[in-house]
Amino acid sequence: MNRASVRERANDLPREPGVYQFRDDDATLYVGKAVDLRDRVRSYADPRSRRIARMVERSVAIEPTVTDTETQALLLEANLIKRHSPRYNVRLKDDKSYPLVQLTDHGFPRIEITRDPDPGATAFGPYTERSRVETVVKALRETYGVRGCSDHKFAGRDRPCLDHDLGLCTAPCTGEISGEEYIGDVESVERFFEGSTGILADPLRGEMERATEARNFERAANVRDRLAVVETFHEGGGRAVTSGTDERRVDVLGAVVESERATVARLHSEDGQLVERDRHTLSVPDEDGTDGTGMGSVLAAFVVQYYAERTLPDALLLPERLDDDEIDAWLDSEGVAVRVPGAGREATLVELALKNARRGRGRADGTRALADALGLSSANRIEGFDVSHAQGRAAVGSDVTFVGGGPEKSEYRRKKLDDTNDDYANMRSLIAWRARRAVEGRDDRPDPDLLLIDGGEGQLNAARDALSAVGWDVPAVGLAKAEERVVTADGTFEWPDDAPERRLLQRVRDEAHRFAVQYHQTVRDEVSTVLDDVPGIGPQTRRRLLRRFGSVDGVRAASPGELRSVSGVGEKTAETIRARL
Repeated sequence: MNRASVRERANDLPREPGVYQFRDDDATLYVGKAVDLRDRVRSYADPRSRRIARMVERSVAIEPTVTDTETQALLLEANLIKRHSPRYNVRLKDDKSYPLVQLTDHGFPRIEITRDPDPGATAFGPYTERSRVETVVKALRETYGVRGCSDHKFAGRDRPCLDHDLGLCTAPCTGEISGEEYIGDVESVERFFEGSTGILADPLRGEMERATEARNFERAANVRDRLAVVETFHEGGGRAVTSGTDERRVDVLGAVVESERATVARLHSEDGQLVERDRHTLSVPDEDGTDGTGMGSVLAAFVVQYYAERTLPDALLLPERLDDDEIDAWLDSEGVAVRVPGAGREATLVELALKNARRGRGRADGTRALADALGLSSANRIEGFDVSHAQGRAAVGSDVTFVGGGPEKSEYRRKKLDDTNDDYANMRSLIAWRARRAVEGRDDRPDPDLLLIDGGEGQLNAARDALSAVGWDVPAVGLAKAEERVVTADGTFEWPDDAPERRLLQRVRDEAHRFAVQYHQTVRDEVSTVLDDVPGIGPQTRRRLLRRFGSVDGVRAASPGELRSVSGVGEKTAETIRARL
């Protein structure tokens, strides 16, 4: 859809509040809200970013929906984003993948980690790091003996099971503990998850001291490690006193944005007491790495999508102002006080929310697991490499950097390569370039812990040849796309789909591929082609043709109908292209 089409469509729209959808032939690309549908849609004739310009170009239709009020438009937008998951919107993902801890609604409640709590169960969470939750649940069972067995194993027993012998259960199934005492222990477990850390930390501390006195240092060290997890499990607990005397329910938000995803942490306070913590992920459109969505935009998208179906708090504490005046107006009309505190207790709470958003970034993203799997001392800094070309033309290479499991875009590099239709030679040239810069001290980045090569054994061997020739001693592995196998100098690994080390390598590989393709398209569009000599074909139309068909050969093979499907190519221009090519 071109500018004229957008203006023409906008002129048919009413000057009323509502929601509009930009669509292609198959799906909704973008959903937006407007106080004045005509003015807002008309503004897309002059897009404010490259990302939005691409969205408009790919659209074939605009579907408006008129609402009675601006608030209705706001909430309808949130529901449509959830329903259609449009690729150009910031989208709040479901957090059901995060584990919870439940105490079941039985006469003798069972404790377990689950993603789908039973009806009537008391659930705590969600939590983002399952390993920490497992450590805490085991420590609770060792201290308070709450059962973890299924109903089938619990019923009709004549003697306690192995869990009782291991000190994990007080065996209420066979009457080894009275019902009253057992429920008292369950209540202690509940108080721990509600924030009373000492209920578990104090017994562990005593056990550690006894082990130390008995010179059982291995046991003491084990308990010490568990105690550290327990003491930080409720990090930031305590009173959450705010300045608003009438603000019973206060939410504190913090966010961190990383490439095409964001994490928002929410702390919820009632009557001055922190009672709930959770984290949520959002998908952030950032196709070319230049139109990054900031924290204000992410928070605005989160607020409207999260609270569209939930009760609003009395106050919101934020690290930055929301990047949306209409959402500010909606919150104000609903009586929600929005503050960005600069100092004091409220600022401390915002900083805590930010820490929770960043919490476990490296561990959760698999850096430790990857290092362990490959036998490395660290995998905190990874550089990923890929090459891109069109049958040997406009060959380029990408070098992306991940630190702590997340991309560091300021440390991305790219390189034009000699045009050759040989992926191995291209990879060898790219790695040799990076290695020489490192050895000669011309690269201002630290040496990485690991190089990831996009490809299988052939690409990895080419990279290793280059490293050996230059004399840069850095470990390298490959990730083959077809089977998602990790290829090393010593063999291959086929890790489970949900293994954090595999997910980390996939993120690095995909980002290296994206960055290479983006640069290749830029270089390819700059190359002079025979299309430059076709009357009626300007630079913009040439770029659209090359991106649509991949090369001049692809344009030559296209049918008249396929040519006309490209914006800016009419029937006469399509005939001219076919005649000239």
